[in-house]
Amino acid sequence: MSNTKAAAKPGVKEDKQTLKWWQLSLLGVASTIGTGYFLGSSLGIKLGGPSILIAFLLAAAGTFIVFDVLARMTAEDPQEGSFRSYAKKAYGRWAGFSTGWMYWCSEVLIMGSQMTALALFTSFWLPQVPMWMFASGYAVLGLLVIWIGNKVFDRLENVLAVLKVAAIVMFIVIGVIALLGWLSGGIKPNVPLSTAELFPTGGLGLWSSLIFAFYAFGGIEVMGVMAIRLKDPKEAPKSGRVMIIVLTIIYIFSLGLALTLLPWNQFSTTKSPFIVALGSYQLPFVPHVFNAVLIVAGFSTMVASLYAVTTMLVTLSEDHDAPGLFSKKMFKQKTPLYALSLTAGGLLLSIVLSLLMPGKIYEYLTTAAGLMLLYNWFFILVSAGRNLKLTKWGQVKRYTGMLLILLAVSGSIFHHTSRPGFWISLGFILLILAVVLIMQSVWRKAEKLQGKGKAASKLRAKPVR
Repeated sequence: MSNTKAAAKPGVKEDKQTLKWWQLSLLGVASTIGTGYFLGSSLGIKLGGPSILIAFLLAAAGTFIVFDVLARMTAEDPQEGSFRSYAKKAYGRWAGFSTGWMYWCSEVLIMGSQMTALALFTSFWLPQVPMWMFASGYAVLGLLVIWIGNKVFDRLENVLAVLKVAAIVMFIVIGVIALLGWLSGGIKPNVPLSTAELFPTGGLGLWSSLIFAFYAFGGIEVMGVMAIRLKDPKEAPKSGRVMIIVLTIIYIFSLGLALTLLPWNQFSTTKSPFIVALGSYQLPFVPHVFNAVLIVAGFSTMVASLYAVTTMLVTLSEDHDAPGLFSKKMFKQKTPLYALSLTAGGLLLSIVLSLLMPGKIYEYLTTAAGLMLLYNWFFILVSAGRNLKLTKWGQVKRYTGMLLILLAVSGSIFHHTSRPGFWISLGFILLILAVVLIMQSVWRKAEKLQGKGKAASKLRAKPVR
């Protein structure tokens, strides 16, 4: 694959490198802040209490390390397939094949759960409308955004990023006003400072909650795919640093404020902690505003995931790791119609599963998909060991990132909610490895035929004396 080949965006010509570093940072914020933060953080609070703040700091450190090496690989060797291409470069075709398909499967499952969540949020206002109609409508709208192209995608994600950050800032402002006693209602605020208050469920609670803190940062791999569209790919590390610093400040400050306004054991796993924290104050507009924010957040992360998985499928096809028709471009927009169609089919199946299967079973599947994302992050760090010339300090950071991801994955074993998802994720890994083993024999045969073809061409080209 050519190192100079430009933007890997479905529906757009591939010679467009239009992003400045700060625009990529903004797109990264848009593709990261979603239901994993606005809802998933409630699960983390339930498991670890206020120690979830420590989990978020650890997850931020791990996320920074992963994106730092991914951005450096992008700066040195821009590739459309991002982490999939770097895995292939480091360890061969099996690595690129397995990471690409693992990412595609995990994101399609996650998008199904996101659309189900979007349907639930919208039902808050229109409970009489069947949820499948909402889920299908959001899916069609998301596919339409990808179909139209980069300009609409970039502008939409930038606007949604600003709206999400503005909503969190609004919560912080209202929370500070509540702390000052200027709002009626509420309970006496309390800052958890003692060891007993910070670790009400012990060290095991902190360990188990780490996976949900990492979930809140899920989306940096989308930013890695988009990094090739930078005017100067060498600015990718700067984009990542700014994005992760902004996210960490927003996450820690807003969650810390929520845990100050309300005791940790009063949060619900089915509601956003920010709505719950302000629920006892006389603010009738808050549930409606934050419900709208949840819809905005879920939709923007869903669109960003659609962008990434469709791009990934196109690059898999171009590398002959998926049928060739998936890289076929059509219409004036150069749209990979077949790739979009397969993604749409996966979304449809995911929506049906999410609406028909018992809630817990589908929750296990989406947890497994999230774990598979972390496996990809782990392999990004593994690939960097071969693709980059790292200093001793760089190697220390790389191994630290690997350790943090292993801690998050292993922590999922200790809670009944996430434990089944862990075993399901291992099942997906074994299935993909089985396919890789089958494909290796196919690849060997193809290489032999290619070698024979080259030898025959040389014989034909040999001059006759």
